[in-house]
Amino acid sequence: MTYSFSRLRREWFADATEARRDVLAGIVVALALIPEAIGFSIISGVDPRVGLYASVAIAMVTAVVGGRPAMISAATAAVAVVVTPLVHQYGLQYLLAATILMGVFQMIAGALRLDLLMQFVSRSVITGFVNALAILIFMAQLPQFMGVSWHTYAMVAGGLAIIYLFPRITTAVPSPLVAILVLAGVSIWLGLPVRTVSDMGRLPEGLPSLVWPQVPLTLETLRVILPYALTMAAVGLLESMMTAQIVDDMTDTDSDKRRECVGQGTANIAAALVGGMGGCAMIGQSVINVTSGGRKRLSTFIAGAFLLFLLAVLGPWVGRIPMPALVAVMVMVSIGTFSWNSIGNLRRHPPTSSVVMLATVVTVVATHDLARGVLVGVLLSGIFFASKVRRMFAVERTGDDGGATYRVTGQIFFASVDRFTRAFAGNEPARAVTIDVTAAHFWDISAVGALDKVVARLRQGGRVVAVIGYNTASADLVDRFALHDKTGVELGVVPH
Repeated sequence: MTYSFSRLRREWFADATEARRDVLAGIVVALALIPEAIGFSIISGVDPRVGLYASVAIAMVTAVVGGRPAMISAATAAVAVVVTPLVHQYGLQYLLAATILMGVFQMIAGALRLDLLMQFVSRSVITGFVNALAILIFMAQLPQFMGVSWHTYAMVAGGLAIIYLFPRITTAVPSPLVAILVLAGVSIWLGLPVRTVSDMGRLPEGLPSLVWPQVPLTLETLRVILPYALTMAAVGLLESMMTAQIVDDMTDTDSDKRRECVGQGTANIAAALVGGMGGCAMIGQSVINVTSGGRKRLSTFIAGAFLLFLLAVLGPWVGRIPMPALVAVMVMVSIGTFSWNSIGNLRRHPPTSSVVMLATVVTVVATHDLARGVLVGVLLSGIFFASKVRRMFAVERTGDDGGATYRVTGQIFFASVDRFTRAFAGNEPARAVTIDVTAAHFWDISAVGALDKVVARLRQGGRVVAVIGYNTASADLVDRFALHDKTGVELGVVPH
C-alpha cells in the first residue's frame, strides 16, 4: 500500500494543533479501554492480559491499515460473548487459532467487497443501533453503583460536572482526561473507599511476546474453530461497518469501508500473534475519541501505544485509578451517543421508519446482540420497502370489444405479481389485446412468470396478444426466462 506525503500528512498529522488534540484524545481513550478490556476478558473466561494485549495490537494496527481515521478498535463484548463456549470447552489456544482464522475471513470479505452490503442498512437501522448501544453502555455502568458507599455517587457526579463544565474554561485539554486525573488525585490523596481499576482484575506486567497457537494442525481443529471464526468475523465486521458510518456522520467525512475490512482482519491476526483475543470497532471509545478532539489516525495509534505504556510502565498507578472516574466518562458517552432527536422524530417520521428504529433498539437491548438487532432492522426495512413499492403499481384498460390495450405502470416483482395477474379480466371481451409495458419494469423471474401466465390465459381464451414497450433490462430478462413470445430486442423491433 503506497502513500503520498500529502495523504500521509492529511490522515496522520495535519498541523500541530490537531496533533496535540489527537494525542490527548488517544490518552483518554487508552484509560477508558482498560476496564472494558478486562471486563471482556472476564466474559470470555481468559486472563485480563488477553483482552488488554488485544486492545493494544488492534488499536495500533488499525491506525495504520484501517479505513476510518479516528475510529477506535479493540477487544469488544460482541466478540467476547461469541467465543465464551469455545474457551470453556477447548481453552485459550483454540481461541487464538480461531482469532487468526477470523482475521483471514475478514480480509477475504474485504477482497470480495462485502462492505457494499452496508448499502442495505437504512438510516432508521443505524439510528436504532446507536440508541441501543447508548442504552447498553449506560446499563453496563449500573453494577458499579451496587453495594458501594456514597463516595462513588459523589465522584461520578463530580466527574460529570467536570466533563460538561470544564470546556467553558478551555478546550485545550479534553475534559474527560481532566475528570480522570482530578478524581484519581482526590481518591488517592484522601484514600476514599471506592473501587479501582485493580479491583477489575490483575494488570499484566511487561511487554507482550509473539506466540503461535499450540493446536494440532488437523481437520478436526478446523471443524472446531471454523463456526466460531465465521461468527466472530461477521459480528466484528458488522459492528465495525456500523461504527465507521457513525464516525463518518460525526466528523462529516468519508471512510474506506473495504480497506477497513482488510484492516480489521490484519489487526485480529496481529492480536492473536501477541496472545490476544479478537475484537472490532468500539462505538463508545470512538465517541470518546471524537468528542475529545481526535480526528486522525494518530489518535487511534496513541490510544494503543499509550495503553501499552500504561501496562508496561505505570501498571501500579493505573490500578489505583478510581472506577467512578471511568464510569463518569462512559455515562457521558452514553448521553452523547444517544440520538435524542429520534424521540421527537417518532411522530414526524413515517410510522414504518419508527417501527424499524424501535425494533432494532428493543432487539439489541433484549438480546445484548448487536448483530441480531441490525438483522431484524434490515429485514423489517426490506419488508416495508417491498410493501411500499408494491403499491406503486397500476394497470389501466382502454378500448372496446374489437381491441383493448392494458397500460401497465410501476414495478413488477415478487411482491406485486398477484395484483398484476388479477388486473387482467378473466373474461376479456376484446379479440385483440395489447399489453403496453412502456412505463413498467420487470425485476425478477416472478414478474416474468406472471406475464407468461397472463399471456397464456388470454391466448387460451382465443385472444390475439401482443406485448410492447419493454425497456432494455426488462426485455433481456423476458428473452432469457419467458415461455411466451420473445421481445425481439435482438431484431431491433422493440421501440423502448
